[in-house]
Amino acid sequence: MKLIFLGTGGGRFSAINQRRMTGGFRIDNLGGKNYHIDPGPGALVRTYQFGLDPRNINGVFVSHAHTDHYNDAEILIEAMTRGMTQNAGYIMGAKSVISGYEQWGPCISAYHQSKSRVLELEDNEVKAFQNCLIKATPTNHGDPVGIGFQIDYRDFKISYTADTSYFPELPKAHEGADILIASVLRPGGKAIRGHMCSGDFVKLIKEVNPKLAIMTHLGLKMISNNPIAEAKRITRNTGIKTLAAFDGLSLDINFNNPGRPRLTSLKDVDAPYHGSNNNLSRFERKNTNKLAIKHGEIDEIPPAYRKHQD
Repeated sequence: MKLIFLGTGGGRFSAINQRRMTGGFRIDNLGGKNYHIDPGPGALVRTYQFGLDPRNINGVFVSHAHTDHYNDAEILIEAMTRGMTQNAGYIMGAKSVISGYEQWGPCISAYHQSKSRVLELEDNEVKAFQNCLIKATPTNHGDPVGIGFQIDYRDFKISYTADTSYFPELPKAHEGADILIASVLRPGGKAIRGHMCSGDFVKLIKEVNPKLAIMTHLGLKMISNNPIAEAKRITRNTGIKTLAAFDGLSLDINFNNPGRPRLTSLKDVDAPYHGSNNNLSRFERKNTNKLAIKHGEIDEIPPAYRKHQD
């Protein structure tokens, strides 16, 4: 299994200034399936930038109705369903994301939900998808029905807190996690409302006792404060290997020994199928049409739709 971080910035101001990318992260090769988690602004572009293909995902997860978590969800769903021409994949998310709650959402249109299986999740609800179970974990954040996730694949558990402050029930919700991924906005012991700081993460790690802890969704103060050094301090304090994710980080996870992942820094690549790439070679340009046909990406209106055109 791989964890691939396509954006490790967190909060509205990180999303606006892009000091860190905000594309969320992917879980690849989990039982042979790939999932994109919280695809914020730039998720599609960052996918190509790091040499991945958005068409090979099998699910899109969105934790709550804030732009830095859902912005690119619809275009990734279009990639997953081959331009909304095939029934494919799963869309999983909070009530606010899927059907809307008060002034929050919905964040994914009914049209974009129409070609995939949709799982709307509420606190502590458990549902099956493909070869996994997913449990919605509670959060304390601006979106009152926002959730985190715990994915269970053959008793191997990956927990993601999403955006939340620390509260007494949080450790119980992530109990049993082999890997704990958390949104940690600020360093030190001073959190802001609805978010965790490093001190909160230390408490959470000690109570959950995962084999590997990863902090992502880093705010501007954390980014300016050397997050790698902060992760080392957390490791010393907890005795649990803790990593500060960075843009383009890829972790190869061994299910038998998740505490010793293999780290790779993905290179910025020129993806030959990225339409805005101005450096395509003559050979690649020549084969663009062949690639489009291979993937069924033809802009002509299908005959079934022509009768609806004027």
